[in-house]
Amino acid sequence: MKKVAFYTLGCKLNYSETSSISRMFEEKGYVKVDFTDQPDIFIINTCSVTENADKKCKKIVKEAKKISPSGFVTIIGCYAQLKPKEISEIPGVDAVLGAAEKFRLFDYLDDFTKGGVFASEIKEAKTYNASYSIADRTRTFLKVQDGCNYGCAFCTIPLARGKSRSDSITNILNQAKEIANTEVKEVVLTGVNIGDFGIQEGKRKEKFIDLVKGLDQIEGIDRFRISSIEPNLLTNDVIEFVAKSKRFVPHFHIPLQSGSDNILKKMNRRYLTDLYKSRIEKIKSLMPTCCIGVDVIVGFPGESEEEFLNTYNFLNELDVSYLHVFTYSERPNTKAVEMEGAVDLGERNRRSKMLRGLSEKKRRYFYEQQLGNTFQVLFEEDVEDGIMHGFTENYVRVAAKYDPILINEVKNVMLKEINSNGHVEVEEAEEIFTH
Repeated sequence: MKKVAFYTLGCKLNYSETSSISRMFEEKGYVKVDFTDQPDIFIINTCSVTENADKKCKKIVKEAKKISPSGFVTIIGCYAQLKPKEISEIPGVDAVLGAAEKFRLFDYLDDFTKGGVFASEIKEAKTYNASYSIADRTRTFLKVQDGCNYGCAFCTIPLARGKSRSDSITNILNQAKEIANTEVKEVVLTGVNIGDFGIQEGKRKEKFIDLVKGLDQIEGIDRFRISSIEPNLLTNDVIEFVAKSKRFVPHFHIPLQSGSDNILKKMNRRYLTDLYKSRIEKIKSLMPTCCIGVDVIVGFPGESEEEFLNTYNFLNELDVSYLHVFTYSERPNTKAVEMEGAVDLGERNRRSKMLRGLSEKKRRYFYEQQLGNTFQVLFEEDVEDGIMHGFTENYVRVAAKYDPILINEVKNVMLKEINSNGHVEVEEAEEIFTH
C-alpha cells in the first residue's frame, strides 16, 4: 500500500478540501501518513492570497524531496490554478492540478506514476465539491460555498476559484448529520464568500439565512460558528437569528479592509463605513458579549497617511475584538496592480505594525470585559507545559490545568484573570475542576 502525506497552506476552506481529498485516498487503499514519514506521494494544497504563500510552496516542495527523494509531488489549490506552468518548473514537482481538476486526481494521475500539468481555464471550474475536515475531533470546517462573483481590486480568489456556487441546503444538512455522528462538538461554516450562499448552476436558489436556520436544528452538534462574512451580506435577519439561536455562537468575523470610504471605493468593495458601523452596532445591541474580528489591509495603492489614520481611528472607536492585519502586496492580474500611488514598503510595514498593536489592545480590552462572567468552554487537545486550552462560545481563549477528562468537553467556567500569555485563566465553576 502506498503512503500519502498532505500539507495545506492558507485558509480554512483549503483545510476542509484537503481533508476530503485525503478521505478519497483512504477509500482507495492508500495509507495517510505524516509529512516526515517518507511518503510515496505528497499532496500540497496551496494558497495565493499573499506573495509569501507562493514562496512557502517552493520551500515545502524542497523539504518534501529531502524527506522522500523518489516521492511523487502533486500541487493543487489556488496557486496551482493561477501559475500552473511556473509551478511545474519548480524542481521536484511532478504534477499540477487546477481548480477544475483537483478533486479528480485519480482520473488524471492514475496510480501516480505519470505527471503533468492539468489546469484548465477558471471558467471550467463550475462543479461544486462538498468538503469538510475531520482531522480535529474538537471542531470541523464545513464548506458551504465556493468561488466569488465580487471583483475586489486586490483579490485573486475569483481567478483561482471561479464563480460563486454552493451546495444545496439539503446536502449540507446531511453532511452536518454525518459530522454529528462523530466526536466533533463544533462546526465552523467556511467558504470564499459564505454570505453569497445559495447559487446553484448559475442561479440563486436558496439563502444563507435558511441554511443557518436549518443547521440550528441539527442534534448532536453543540456549536456552529460562522467564519468570515461580508458586511453587506451579514443581514439583520442573520444577526437577529444568531442572537436567539440554540447553537450558533456569538462570534462574527467581518472584513472591513479600510476605514476610508475613498479607499473602499478604489478597492471596489460593496459597502461604505456607515454600513459597517451599523452592522457592529446592531450586533452589540443584541449580543453585548459578542466577539467581532476584522480583516484590514494597509498600504493599498493611493492610501495617504490621512486615509490610514482614518482607518486607525475608525477601528479604535468601533466595539470590535481583534484585527487580522494584511500588508498589501501586488498580485498579478488584479486591478490594484495597475493603480498609481504605490505606498513605500517601509511605510506599509509601519502602518501594519500600528494596527497590530491596536489589535492587541482591542483583544485585551475585550477579554477584560468578560472577566467575572461564566461561559461555556470547549476544551481542546492543546496542551503546553501542563496547561490545556479551549475557547468560550464568544471566542475567548482560556487556560486551565491539564486534565485528560476535559478534552473535547464543553464545561461552564468563570473567567478569572488574564495570564502572561494573554490567555484567560478560569475559576472552578464545575465539580470536574476540583483536584
